[in-house]
Amino acid sequence: MKYICSECGRREEVTTKKAKCPCGGLWKLEYEPPKFDLEKVDRDTWGLFRYREFMPLEGDAWKEITMGEGMTPVVPLDEDVLLKMDYFMPTLSFKDRGAVVLAAHCKAIGVKQVAQDSSGNAGNSVAAYCGKAGIACEIFVPEGTSPKKITMIQSHGAAVHVIPGNREACAGACRRKVDEEGIYYASHVYNPFFYEGTKTYIYEVFEQLHRIPEHIFIPTGNGTLFLGVMKGLEHLLKSGAIDRMPKVVAVQSERCNPLEEAWKKGKKEPETIISIPTIAEGIAIAEPMRGKEILEYIYKYGIEVQTVPEDGILEAREALAKKGVFCEHTTAGTYAAYLAYVRQHGRTPDTLIPMCGAGLKSEH
Repeated sequence: MKYICSECGRREEVTTKKAKCPCGGLWKLEYEPPKFDLEKVDRDTWGLFRYREFMPLEGDAWKEITMGEGMTPVVPLDEDVLLKMDYFMPTLSFKDRGAVVLAAHCKAIGVKQVAQDSSGNAGNSVAAYCGKAGIACEIFVPEGTSPKKITMIQSHGAAVHVIPGNREACAGACRRKVDEEGIYYASHVYNPFFYEGTKTYIYEVFEQLHRIPEHIFIPTGNGTLFLGVMKGLEHLLKSGAIDRMPKVVAVQSERCNPLEEAWKKGKKEPETIISIPTIAEGIAIAEPMRGKEILEYIYKYGIEVQTVPEDGILEAREALAKKGVFCEHTTAGTYAAYLAYVRQHGRTPDTLIPMCGAGLKSEH
């Protein structure tokens, strides 16, 4: 198992502390899991590490760090929509899937201190699992981040730096700290081990339903869940567990849509845009670092991109809450995008939508 540069093809040991290739390219993981087979799932492990046969884990560091994340239920919202309740996690966010695998990797290679930038949920997850692992942690968040998310991050013992400006300014400040002080960059965007955690979303759905739904809507900013879902689906397809790809719809904010703009024009890299503030803060990424990789999947599998109507987010959130599902704004945005898609294309039965973050995290 090695890192391989997404730009120049350079190979590097996964024990490296380099956040990216010297050429500037981001690492991909040169790892081929064995054929997916439900018989290889460890049903005695209640959590995502039941799929460890298909994950690039080094040793048993995960046993010290796991908090039972994963195995979230799939529940019907109505006759057309299934919800994957991924905010039923230790830090109330799907980001726990990736954070626990990344923290286990850091523990396995002897990392003592990390830094990370986040709009909130990933920072909270990384802070929590680093706390469990005994790894010092600093989290950079942009101004405007939900105060409750900041409080949660601090509660895990991490230092929080609130950076003026947008999400890109926040990322820049964190990366300067990493470069100047040699701290390990525990980035949910840069580090490919994170996606080895989020791909378990698909393994769970397949195990729970014994199939994959016809339509899957995925919030897509930096692509943390999107890339994991696509890796999981490709693995099932190559293994013969499914015979075709479902219809995947990537969701972007109408106020911050570099991938949608590129998709509409058939471009291979995200468009340069001027981002407008949105309450769907979790997908407000004007410069997605893995945008080229996301677009490659979009074109390869005929994925559509649907934008979230800003004025539909709170209405969608209220509609979900009235059915007992209290989610954060970005999560409601995915449902709002689904409703907009149905208005444009007609009824879309057998649809899976992730409930990524709990509602109390975005009460601001």
